[in-house]
Amino acid sequence: MTEPGQATQEALSYTSYLGLDEVLNSQRLRSDEHDELLFIVIHQVYELWFKQILHEAAFLQTNLEKGNTAHSIRTLRRILTILKVAVAQIDVLETMTPSQFTSFRARLDASSGFQSAQFRELEAVLGRRDERVFAHYPEGGEQRKRISEAMARPSLFDSFLAYLKVSGYAVDCDRDVTRSVEPSPALQAILLDVYSDDGGPSVVAECLVDLDEGMQEWRYRHVKMVERTIGDKTGTGGSSGATYLRTTLFQPMFPDLWAVRSRL
Repeated sequence: MTEPGQATQEALSYTSYLGLDEVLNSQRLRSDEHDELLFIVIHQVYELWFKQILHEAAFLQTNLEKGNTAHSIRTLRRILTILKVAVAQIDVLETMTPSQFTSFRARLDASSGFQSAQFRELEAVLGRRDERVFAHYPEGGEQRKRISEAMARPSLFDSFLAYLKVSGYAVDCDRDVTRSVEPSPALQAILLDVYSDDGGPSVVAECLVDLDEGMQEWRYRHVKMVERTIGDKTGTGGSSGATYLRTTLFQPMFPDLWAVRSRL
């Protein structure tokens, strides 16, 4: 029984727990075109997956640095599965024809996928160090701050190096984490031992190769989707669209894990 003056607490429901009222009312269409809802939903779902991958990546780095092989492998496999779902969503987006997209494209104004701060943060977590990305984020803004902080701390590959050291390999972890990873013959020699030992660290290494390949697959599918939708037109927000996206293809995040394969 509720005491006098005590507010009645509403029972938790499926809708309230998931915040569905907020989620399902966050699609704010700017036209009457049928396909705009699909466009918005797909990109909102992408942002939710990016949020989850960032959450998992932080957990992964912690476990790598502790030398926890089992948790690291499980977390990497979860990230890889999420990435496959994200890539598959492009199939849904490609059900929209160029003319269907054009019907509401002008309503997007300056908004562009290039402005996805979470994806830029994810790139930084994976090791990208390119200050040109800040062009889309105003000085002093929260999004710029998060990307900048991610660029200033150890990347996932740095955590992998720490993991190898904890696992007993003579890895030099003393590098400037604010710079991109450069191929290292010395590290590749250690990776040969890792693969030769064929233990937990070699499984972690292969999962990282899967992650690198998955990100490259995402980039390839993304650029082909843009090409088939708008060709070589300038992207929304003034971006160069497919022209820029092509420059991101076939650039490995973990070059040593690829370079060593010709010597295995």
